[in-house]
Order: sequence, then structure tokens, then C-alpha cells
Amino acid sequence: MVAILTRIFGVEHLSLAEDVVQEALAKALQTWPYHGLPQNPSAWIMRVARNLALDVVRREKVFRGKEPEIARLIEQSEPTPESAASLDQEIRDDRLRMMFVCCHPLLNGEAQVALALKILCGFSVGEISSAFLTNEAVIAKRLTRAKQKLQEARVPFEIPEGAALAERLEGVLKTLYLLFNEGYKASSGDTLVRKELCQEAIDLTALLAQHPAGNQPRTHALLALMLLNGARLASRVDGEGNLLRLQEQDRQQWDRSMIARGMFHLALSATGPDMTEYHIQAAIAACHGTAPDYASTDWRQIQLLYDRLMKFDRSPIVALNRAVAVAKVSGPRAGLDALPGWDRNELESYHLLHAVRGDFEEQLGNFTAAAAHFRKARDLAELKSEKTFLAKRLAACENPIR
Repeated sequence: MVAILTRIFGVEHLSLAEDVVQEALAKALQTWPYHGLPQNPSAWIMRVARNLALDVVRREKVFRGKEPEIARLIEQSEPTPESAASLDQEIRDDRLRMMFVCCHPLLNGEAQVALALKILCGFSVGEISSAFLTNEAVIAKRLTRAKQKLQEARVPFEIPEGAALAERLEGVLKTLYLLFNEGYKASSGDTLVRKELCQEAIDLTALLAQHPAGNQPRTHALLALMLLNGARLASRVDGEGNLLRLQEQDRQQWDRSMIARGMFHLALSATGPDMTEYHIQAAIAACHGTAPDYASTDWRQIQLLYDRLMKFDRSPIVALNRAVAVAKVSGPRAGLDALPGWDRNELESYHLLHAVRGDFEEQLGNFTAAAAHFRKARDLAELKSEKTFLAKRLAACENPIR
């Protein structure tokens, strides 16, 4: 609804579109508890939002001439079978346009992601602040500035073409990637996995891949990565929400249809000459997703893929993941040798660095050193499930079975 109303009002009135939809949702909360849930809740909200929009159009001179378009939308609130397909396509196109608006190059990367989470995914300011590990005031100011920039620039509500498309598409893909990652492993809170975020990211990326503007190898590579990793979500935690390592996961719970879809899009991603980070990460996910059991995992291939990924992204996080693969191929000592020097600043406060070090030291029988690393990892971890998992590893090292 925000996307549809933004098309009608213009990007400069994005906040107004949000307010109209917010008011429609408030009316639902006020009405439904007393009159019961309507037969079609989505259509109810859509109809109320459109009526509110029509009131705004009639009241505000700046929207003079928009009344017929709003009226047409109101008539489609209860679409006939003949008009439903057309309306669905209209909504899909508006969501795509909104993706490209949120990821306009006028905005920096953090502002793009924050705006997309707010507009496309319905995140509250509090949820966005948790995802960015900052306070709500910072996020509120960031969102306000982002909207002001779009308003002042009178950014058109459209899917760009040519060079502008290539530039904006990269921002869209990065935003969708970060959205999926926040669902796959939440940055804070009590829940490790947020399936609804992963599904939203998959839906939006699939929508992008179906459109000529987004039907590109890198889009299919990102969609493959999401599907292959998303197929394992049900097995990542136990019944109490505790973290399960890959070797502990029940592969019977893996969604084989999602894996098949992921492999299909991975094949589509190979149709062009370019290789991206998404291609390599999807290939790594495919190695895990297609292995019949943990022992059959092709760690040599995974290490080679991480070697290639390092040429694209030399971030310490990628290097840390590569060290894990190195340890699987050549042993924990080789894994440790791949780690020195990464504890400067950016990774010293990263709990997974200390967790990985603790794991390597434990495998080598250095239980005192392992305990020190697990203790630091536990203290740095944000998620309750990770703290619980690391506390167990710490206890095992403090009282090892020799």
C-alpha cells in the first residue's frame, strides 16, 4: 500500500503515504476486536487506506487531479477474477519501483538499508536500531534525512534504465542480502533465526529476478544463495531455540524443494560472463546443501571457493570463514595459522573470532586456552542462544574429559 500510494502522491510525499497506511492499520486494531476479523483482512485494510487517501486528495490542493486514479484503486479493492491478475502485477511493479527508490545513490549504504527495512519490510525504528546495533534516535534521524534527500531531489518513482539501472541494482541486491542475513542470524535479541525476514528477502529477490530489469545472473546468484541457506533454517535451532552446529543439524528437516530451487537459480546465474561474490557464496551454500551428511561435505572445494571469494572481499569475516574451511582440510593448527593478525580493532570485539579460536584450541587439547577464548566469546555475544551455546563449550573446556 505504501508503494502504491507513493506512486500516486510522488516520492516527495512518502511520509504521507506511510501515515495513511498507518492510520488504516490503527483503524483495524480499533475495529476488529469488536466486530470480528473481516473475511478478507488485506482487502479491508486496502480499502480503508484508499478511502483515507481519497480524503487527503480532496483536502489537499497539491493533489488536485489525482482523484480519478484513487477512485479507480478503490473500485479495485475487491477485484474481480478478471482484474485480480492486473492488480497483482500493478502491486508487484510498485514494490519493485519502491526498492529502487530506497536504494537511490543519493543515500549512503546504511540509509538505503534502513529505509528499505522501514518501507519495504515494515520494520519499526526499534527493530532497525537493533539490526544496526545503535539507538532509536540515530535511526529516526537517519530515516528523516533519507526522506528529505529524496524529497528535495524529487526522485522519480520508477525502475531506472541503462547505466542508472546497473548502479542502483547493486544497492538493491546488497540491501536484500543484508535483509536475509539479519533473518538468518539476528544481530541481537532472544531469537537466533527470524524466518519472516528471510522469507521477505527471498520474495523480494524472486520478484526482482522475474522482472526484465532484475533478470540478471547476479540476481539469480543472490536468490540461489538465499534459497540454499534458507532451506536449512528449520534445523538451525533445537526445540528450545538453542543453536545447533552444522554437524548437529537434522538434515531430514532441510527443505529439499528450496534446495532444488536454489540449484535451479544457481544454474541460471551461470549464463553470463561475470562472477560475483553472490555466485561464490551460493556455490559454497550448494556444497553444504547437497552433501548427504556432514562427513560427506567437500571441504576442499569449499576452501577453494573461499580462496576465490577473498579476491572479491578481503574482509576479516570472509577470512575467518576461510580459516574454518582450512582447519577442516588441514587440521586445527593450520586453521589457527590462518587467523593471526585479525584481532586488531574490527574483530577483537567479534565474538565468533574468539569462538573459532576456542574451537581450534580445544581440538588441539589446549583446554585452558580454549576456555579463555570461549569465555570472551560468551561475554561478547549478543544473542541468548549463542551465549547459552558458548557457555556449554566453556564448561566442557573447564572440566574436560581427558
